[in-house]
Amino acid sequence: MRYLGLDLGTKTLGVSISDITHTIASSYKTLHFNENDYDSVINDLKEIITEFEIGKIVLGLPKNMNNSMGDRAMTTLAFKDLLEKELQIDVVLQDERLTTVEATNYMLEADMSRKKRKAKVDALAANIILQTYLDKEREIKYGRKDDF
Repeated sequence: MRYLGLDLGTKTLGVSISDITHTIASSYKTLHFNENDYDSVINDLKEIITEFEIGKIVLGLPKNMNNSMGDRAMTTLAFKDLLEKELQIDVVLQDERLTTVEATNYMLEADMSRKKRKAKVDALAANIILQTYLDKEREIKYGRKDDF
């Protein structure tokens, strides 16, 4: 089974998928929806979950820099509840502070145009969220990164 990484925005949902060994995350796509119409992505997610045999969802949690939970974090928690109810799958939260900045910086270093960056930033942020979770899970299972 694979894991699904999600980066929730107000009009987009970045999606990434792990390999079956839970080692590498890969950007998959960005789903678009009307502002705050999160119900509309459920069917797309059901298809992805079935097609890739997803066993867990890793959802980015946008905490404030001082570790508090603002409006976006509260919206994300409500989306987590919706996912668990509608998809009947385990959803874990992963701190996503600065993932969009990190994704944008990667694309700037690659000299990607503004138009291409805008189209890919959410899926790449989802990829960073999922890869961070996979690395953390592997470190817990096998010890420090330096040990493997």
